[in-house]
Amino acid sequence: MGIIVWLIVGAIAGWLAGLIVKGAGFGLIGNIIVGIVGAVVAGWLLPRLGILIGGGFIAEVINAAIGAVIVLVILSLIRRA
Repeated sequence: MGIIVWLIVGAIAGWLAGLIVKGAGFGLIGNIIVGIVGAVVAGWLLPRLGILIGGGFIAEVINAAIGAVIVLVILSLIRRA
């Protein structure tokens, strides 16, 4: 059941990040992967910056979306180079 939640959170976060960072989407599967990677990045980075959003499903999606935006910006910078 946990992996299904990760996929759902990743899909939502990747989709939101694709909307926020225009032109940097990777399709459904790519956005799920970016969302999951973003959740890992945000789970590591945000507490170190002192940013705590809270608990629950919505907070997980917000954290993952923030991380996915960071990942998409980095990937778009690498893609341009």
